[in-house]
Amino acid sequence: MADLLGSILNSMEKPPTVGDQESRRKAREQAARLKKMEELEKRKKAEFRKKMEKEVSDFIQDSSQQKRKYNPMGKIERSILHDVAEVAGLTSFSFGEDEESRYVMLFKKEFAPSDEELEAYRKGQEWDPQLAEQRRRLKEQAALEEAASAQTEKTQACPNSNYRDKYSHLIGTSAAKDAAHTLEANRTYGCVPVANKRDTRSIEEAMNEIRAKKRQKREDETGAQSSSS
Repeated sequence: MADLLGSILNSMEKPPTVGDQESRRKAREQAARLKKMEELEKRKKAEFRKKMEKEVSDFIQDSSQQKRKYNPMGKIERSILHDVAEVAGLTSFSFGEDEESRYVMLFKKEFAPSDEELEAYRKGQEWDPQLAEQRRRLKEQAALEEAASAQTEKTQACPNSNYRDKYSHLIGTSAAKDAAHTLEANRTYGCVPVANKRDTRSIEEAMNEIRAKKRQKREDETGAQSSSS
């Protein structure tokens, strides 16, 4: 009987010592603090969301505003604001080089920012629409001037030489006209005619040949008149 009683007493949980009681008390207090902090954080998020919903609603109803810039805020707050903006049908972006300086900007759909405007914000610059328009016009003007310059260079690379004017003082207007006709450019093969590509004569030799033909023609005409008279 004594052995049975001893066995039952040994199997029973021993009462906690003073140290165990203190550890359990601290654990309960820590768990309570954590729960309180979680509830407080949850309440703060709900209040911040409600505040952002009110501001976003006011922004949408204000026709004088196209965009709104917020002060730098934490990652959680930015996430909440982005979510509120998306639900409201707005476009939102975060800018800033580091976590401490990052902020959110809201844009109405009909006034969505251009790539140039976004690039300015990413560089930490203020967006000036008038200055941007001036830059755009300068770029367009530069592009037009570059295209015109390229067209001029192309035209100069393939000139339409007037051989009649160039050689009229040497061989006469009529002969020069025949030379110009002979050397007329073939558009399919560039500035130089196909026949001229196979002709190894120089310009002067071609001119001499034309002069000889003209002289022979005049002599033939003179002889024919003499015979008829």
